[in-house]
Amino acid sequence: MKKLINDPEHVVNESIEGFAAAHTDRVTAHYDPTWVVRNDAPVPGKVGIVSGGGSGHEPLHAGFIGPGMLDAACPGEVFTSPVPDQMQPATKAVDGGAGVLHIVKNYTGDVANFEMAAELAEAEGTRVRSVVLDDDVAVQDSSFTAGRRGVGGTVLAEKILGAAADKGYDLDQCADLLQRVNNQVRSMGMALTPCTVPQAGEPTFQLEDNEMEIGIGIHGEPGRERLPLESADEITQRLVNAVVEDLPFRRGDDVLLFVNGMGGTPLMELYIVYRAAERLLADHGITVTRNLVGDYITSLEMAGASVTLLKMDDELTQLWDAPVNTPGLRWGM
Repeated sequence: MKKLINDPEHVVNESIEGFAAAHTDRVTAHYDPTWVVRNDAPVPGKVGIVSGGGSGHEPLHAGFIGPGMLDAACPGEVFTSPVPDQMQPATKAVDGGAGVLHIVKNYTGDVANFEMAAELAEAEGTRVRSVVLDDDVAVQDSSFTAGRRGVGGTVLAEKILGAAADKGYDLDQCADLLQRVNNQVRSMGMALTPCTVPQAGEPTFQLEDNEMEIGIGIHGEPGRERLPLESADEITQRLVNAVVEDLPFRRGDDVLLFVNGMGGTPLMELYIVYRAAERLLADHGITVTRNLVGDYITSLEMAGASVTLLKMDDELTQLWDAPVNTPGLRWGM
């Protein structure tokens, strides 16, 4: 295992310490328990937006804290859910009087712990709504989830809900919007290589040089199938077809196309995937009106990519285009 780390047991806190030091103008980190919050929280009268999950997916979630996106994030250990002791103070810290929305990826620990944190926060007088995201079309069930996993759609949801909260949507409106985004977004990923969790010191799974895993999860969970390696265009066709057929997306739809790197894939290759995906969508009569390409929800150093499609309308387009100013995503400010 070759990694730029010190003690594997201290990876998360040392990373958060570095992140907070690099972005002192935007965020403040708290430790024991660990959570990260925007410097101007709570914003009076604004719904607070909180998310979180296991570390190893950076810039998700802490990298998306700031105006136009999240108010706070709770990083767990690598590929491990954060605990209610983190989520409860983060929720309280961003309550500006309008309540707090929890954005929760569909992993068993995340769902249970956010639910407990919401109960604790409400007992102290904070109104909380939670929506679970499950956009992964690869599997219905896995050892990590009860039902579909929350993956790339989380990035899009956090951006859109952050904009909605900034525009003055109330808590129920935010929760309804988040559910609508979840209903209209689908994702599918693949891996060329495994990744290595620092504490484990060995790859999460094995792939031969001539193999690929289709439908991989962001924690290295098994996918739909293991196949001989194909060209970028052939791989992209597998991902796009699975996503389009699932919603299903239809001729005439406008979509946001998100091509995400898993942490170890060069941007050059992601643009090759984007090129193929946009052409395939055009063949389906689907128009890409907005896009995002890059590493936004990763799996440590895994080589691979995911394709996410969100069906757009005028409201979602306006919220996507709204200004955002976070370490990991920034425009219009």
